[in-house]
Amino acid sequence: MKYSARSRSDLDGMIVEIELTLVSIIQGVALAVLIENARGIATIRHIAAWPYVLAGLLTIFIFWSRAVLHIITVIRWPLEFAHNYLYIGCALIEAISFARIARPVSWFAFGATFILMGWFLFVYDLRLIRARQRDSAGEATNQLLAHVLRDQWLNIAVLLPAVFLLNLACALVIRGWPEFFLAKNGHVWLVSAQLVGFFGYLIYVVRFYSKLAPLIERAREEWYQRANDVG
Repeated sequence: MKYSARSRSDLDGMIVEIELTLVSIIQGVALAVLIENARGIATIRHIAAWPYVLAGLLTIFIFWSRAVLHIITVIRWPLEFAHNYLYIGCALIEAISFARIARPVSWFAFGATFILMGWFLFVYDLRLIRARQRDSAGEATNQLLAHVLRDQWLNIAVLLPAVFLLNLACALVIRGWPEFFLAKNGHVWLVSAQLVGFFGYLIYVVRFYSKLAPLIERAREEWYQRANDVG
């Protein structure tokens, strides 16, 4: 079924609102799980578990930021059900990992699973970027999508595999040497390394957004102008 450019613009706005609402809700649920489990370890006796709470908070920041960045750069009509189902699946695993903040092996194991699903989401979303290259071509849009595509492949080929392997390795070494990593709280060094990585990645995402912001504005204006011209 074909739509006029003006109708497409209205539908684009509706889809963006749907996705932003979904992402905010599922991350709100994840935050609620994190808060509930953090309450049980908010004592000096559980101080070794506190870094996991901060790591969980950074995970929410990263997930929400990446999702919003994706929404404002490539999401247009029609609604992608599978894409949104993957968001919900990622949030489920994220919430389960937050329920394991006092169990280092489970934390890193579910963290690896979360990254694995996120990895699949990045691969799946390549088709959305290609769809925008086909149906939204223009000077500003092409520049925007070139940056987005490079970032997508950087995550697929380098960043997500590295984080996945880090989480998997942490789970295995804790399980293999519990006398050091559990009895002597050696796992704190591992979650500290994870925190450094999360902070670094969050800074990267914020800087990437700052770089894209002018292109996003120009591309959206390009889409809107096209709708006005046809309408």
